[in-house]
Amino acid sequence: IKPSAATASTLATAGIAVSVGLMTLFGHFVLGLDVWIAVLLGAVTSPTDAAAVFSVLRHVPIPHRMRGILEAESGLNDAPTVLLVMVASAAATGKPPAGGVGGLIGLIALELAGGVLIGLALGWVGVAILRSVALPSSGLYPLAALVWTVFAYGVGSVAHTSGFAAVYVCALMLGNAQLPHRGATRSFVEGIGWIAQIGLFVMLGLLATPGRVSWRAVLVALAAGFFLTLVARPVTVYVCTVWFKVPMREQIFLSWAGLRGAIPIILATIPLSEDIAGAAFLFDVVLVFVVVFTCLQAPTLPFLARSMGLIDDESARDVEVEAAPLDKISADLLQVRIPAGSRLSGVEIGELRLPKDTVVSLIIRDQRPFSPAPRERIKIGDELLIVTPTVQRINTEERLRTVGRGGRLAQWRDGRSH
Repeated sequence: IKPSAATASTLATAGIAVSVGLMTLFGHFVLGLDVWIAVLLGAVTSPTDAAAVFSVLRHVPIPHRMRGILEAESGLNDAPTVLLVMVASAAATGKPPAGGVGGLIGLIALELAGGVLIGLALGWVGVAILRSVALPSSGLYPLAALVWTVFAYGVGSVAHTSGFAAVYVCALMLGNAQLPHRGATRSFVEGIGWIAQIGLFVMLGLLATPGRVSWRAVLVALAAGFFLTLVARPVTVYVCTVWFKVPMREQIFLSWAGLRGAIPIILATIPLSEDIAGAAFLFDVVLVFVVVFTCLQAPTLPFLARSMGLIDDESARDVEVEAAPLDKISADLLQVRIPAGSRLSGVEIGELRLPKDTVVSLIIRDQRPFSPAPRERIKIGDELLIVTPTVQRINTEERLRTVGRGGRLAQWRDGRSH
């Protein structure tokens, strides 16, 4: 994401402003919508959806820079959009921010900046704490990371800044830091992410009422969707990327790849909760818009990428690497620390005579991991990472304890050997 951070940040901030402005003008003067409903329509449909973008791009081998722009934009644009929708909803009920449009822009910029600063500060503190504190169980590290990000959101909200910006930046720092049990933490938060997405679509199913959708809502949704997809989004991409010398073919792909998922529909519930006149109609328009244009754009992305010559052939030929949990292959990972006084000190790896198919995959010595040779001698303070079949785990542990007490000449208990 780092090489594309500037471009993505511009799309997620200035790009949102350009897109909302164009959609507001089109909705008010062409579609005849009330000005605040037009603003809300532009606000809830302008941001791209991270879940939709990630799920589609996973199968499209585009260059890493393009992928980084789309993924970072979809992650960054939620915070300014939520702020804009909340402020516009308040203004539609007769409580506009002081200072008019300038005050609105200043308020959003101030809250975003405050949220980012809080996220950076708490992210730095969180990384320092998780690196230095020894928790009693490895399973507590994922929970600690989750609780800390929720804390960042709370601090951002209490400070009257953007909690979404705070939690995103804080989680970004935690996710990219070398923390203890990082793999387990990543797996845990991936599961939490799936639960959140499932909950999002459950909420969508509960809120959507297809029988209530009128033909007027369908026509407005199609008109707004075509305008956003073919006019507003391309103009936004051009204005925000021309400064970074992004080639035209990449601009075309970025314009078409601005997918909308469930997030716009959830954002449309904010005006509903404020009981704004026309909010139910807006929700129906957004529902039709998202369903139709997601089904239209997503399947055509691979074809467009090939047509624009953006398929990364090297990435397409890369082998797929996936971290498989050891329980799926009926194996266990044992972590063995060599304490002072242990007779394992001085024993060569080959002299351990571990059970069949059991290997010492890594030794961590002085915080430096390396793969040991059979003649490598174990030292006090070493940490051994041993992979063993689940059925051999007990035998492996017994063998290690036997050698730890008796040294290299220790024999298998009960005659076990290999």
